[in-house]
Amino acid sequence: MHTVTAVAHRGDPYRVRENTLPSLRSALDRGADAVEIDVRLTRDGVPVLLHDATLERLWEHERPLSALSADEVRGLTEGGVPTLADALDATGDSRIMVDLPGATPAAVRRVVGVVRDCGARERAYYCAGAPTMLAVRAADPSAEIALTWTTLAPPRPGLLEAVRPRWLNYRFSLVDRDLAARVHRDGYLLSAWTPDTRRSMRRLLDAGADSITTNRIDVLHSLRSREL
Repeated sequence: MHTVTAVAHRGDPYRVRENTLPSLRSALDRGADAVEIDVRLTRDGVPVLLHDATLERLWEHERPLSALSADEVRGLTEGGVPTLADALDATGDSRIMVDLPGATPAAVRRVVGVVRDCGARERAYYCAGAPTMLAVRAADPSAEIALTWTTLAPPRPGLLEAVRPRWLNYRFSLVDRDLAARVHRDGYLLSAWTPDTRRSMRRLLDAGADSITTNRIDVLHSLRSREL
């Protein structure tokens, strides 16, 4: 039977502020198999959970994260922005999909090092575009990778050989049965992001996606349960 991995996008953001510990816990309580998180570095090199380059959208502070120390972030958000280490601890044995927006090779090495030091290598996997995933592969030859791809043109064989992804990670609007068949024929698993309507989720389930990342994890969990 085809099993679809339900991945919660930044936690449970429709109910709890994204990329926070309560949001991660809420997603797991509502049936997520894995939680996707966004990780960036503070000025002093501490990996924390934040999608944007600044705190403005979520925390109403305009200063770039890269200009703030971890202690300053903690003070400005009253502890609301967790460190990667805190997130790994809070999610227990659950799978974590680590997205690395705007990461430099040095930032990638730092993040991969924290995952290793926290004993989470076996349950963490990484997603982003080709340059970042090449940096992950260099930092950890055994890392599990979901290569984010945004076009129907397939990745070049040389890139696939260098990155060695387990997953190809597509925007959900690109996914259909033909794409799923090609990905599977080439020996990869197919993940899709981020459908939030029942109709889109059903279409991906029917197409043969192996993993779906969504902001509405409870809806996906319910639909998937009916398929089993």
